Amino acid sequence: MKPLISIVIPTYNRARDLKRALDSVISQTYTNWEVIIVDNHSSDNSEIIVNEFNEPKFKFFKIHNHGIIAASRNLGIKNAQGEFIAFLDSDDWWAPIKLEESIKYLIGGMDLVYHELFIVKYADQKTFKKTTADRVLKKPIFSDLMIKGNGISNSSVVIRKKILDTIDGLSEKPELVAMEDYDAWLRVSKITQNFFKIPKVLGFYWAGGGNISNHQLLFNHINSFKLRYSEEILKLDLTNKIYWTNYAKGRALYLLGSYAEAEKHLELIRFTQVPKFLYLKRCLMLILIKFYNKK
Repeated sequence: MKPLISIVIPTYNRARDLKRALDSVISQTYTNWEVIIVDNHSSDNSEIIVNEFNEPKFKFFKIHNHGIIAASRNLGIKNAQGEFIAFLDSDDWWAPIKLEESIKYLIGGMDLVYHELFIVKYADQKTFKKTTADRVLKKPIFSDLMIKGNGISNSSVVIRKKILDTIDGLSEKPELVAMEDYDAWLRVSKITQNFFKIPKVLGFYWAGGGNISNHQLLFNHINSFKLRYSEEILKLDLTNKIYWTNYAKGRALYLLGSYAEAEKHLELIRFTQVPKFLYLKRCLMLILIKFYNKK
């Protein structure tokens, strides 16, 4: 019998988006799945939408997660019966062959698979070209993730449940909100190197608003994140190699209008450290900062 895949979908007041996500699951060519919807007590008709499917493979739970989405995902993992866990945010959706492609590599010995997603910015968008920046990770994977930052889109991941159980699920620490998936992949990389990027775009990432995005929080969370991994950073001599934190801090400060502080972080980034497109963005921000400072 084909392995069961448990799909964990946290949601909050996204009834229309949730329907789209669930439609994409129903359309999967791989059919041995269950869906665990974890609702943060939505005030819209999310539960009605789920019930209208009349699908026995859907399981619906409620939680007060107090803004900690990891708590919703962990509840889903706890109630999952599958050998594998697939993560899907309620505003994202999949191509019909997503699970079929994923299970092929997992049965072949991989422990975590992922892929790029098309980026969607408009509700009526018809063409899709730009994709998420998922990348092939080089071994040791922990070092690659630490130096270059998160290269895995959450809604693309399918992972062995026993590995998630081993790391005790996703961190529910408030200081890691919006970084809890990245933190999980780092902890998984301490257990296995069997990560695989499927060379296909197998889903869609909604970037049209409503996602977690708070630049001040991001700045604070990066500081907490570096503190959390300070021992590993020192042990692996990565202190001066982690460029993504300077870029993320610089961008966050730039968007907050703290140009002097943003400049300090962006100036630390060297051309040889980063992908060309990021270096160009860094240069553009520095040019704009100088322009604003002259006003």
